[in-house]
Amino acid sequence: MSATTRYAAMSRRAAMTAAALAAMGALAGCGGGGAGAPAEGDMALGAPEGAKVTVVEYASVTCGHCAAWQEEVWPAFKAAYVDNNKVRYVLRELPTPPANVAVAGFMIARCAGPDKYFEVVHGIMGSQREWQAGVNPRDTLFRVGNGAGLSNQQIETCIKDPEALKAAEARSEAAVKAGVTGTPAFFVNGVQVITPGSNSGTSMADLSKAIDAELAKG
Repeated sequence: MSATTRYAAMSRRAAMTAAALAAMGALAGCGGGGAGAPAEGDMALGAPEGAKVTVVEYASVTCGHCAAWQEEVWPAFKAAYVDNNKVRYVLRELPTPPANVAVAGFMIARCAGPDKYFEVVHGIMGSQREWQAGVNPRDTLFRVGNGAGLSNQQIETCIKDPEALKAAEARSEAAVKAGVTGTPAFFVNGVQVITPGSNSGTSMADLSKAIDAELAKG
């Protein structure tokens, strides 16, 4: 099977989730809103479940604003709150166009395993400029997946797994039911924190203000 045929097959299967959401009239957009309790499929870093402060980010690997936040804010946020276990950081998946690429990207990240999930997600986000330069997204997904230790065959099996697709659809529907309408969206202990006018999600200053206020509570 050629690379083009493999990617076409991936696109058809991954698009099942996007089509289901579109039928609901609820496919979220990049850049657009409760979300506090633990959810099925949560991927997290930092403090364990039950931490005093939980920061939830709804994101998509195909969202430019999400990629900008990862580049501009994530390093400082991680150093200030995640590496020292001050907060539990949770990433929840909400695919944005091209949704077939986003769904496949998240599925590959999960197949890479919990220890490499964030590595794959960040790797795909950091490669978005390749697509603007004409690189086939399929090539990016396979390259990042290979870098996380997955073979091409493992990746193909991963993105064609019907149970994994159903789980991806359920996570997306849960995000929509929580009222999230765009990515990235940030919630600190269930309360959304927004930086008006930002092109890279919630600012470090606004997140710190909300987090520190929660940490200071008795």
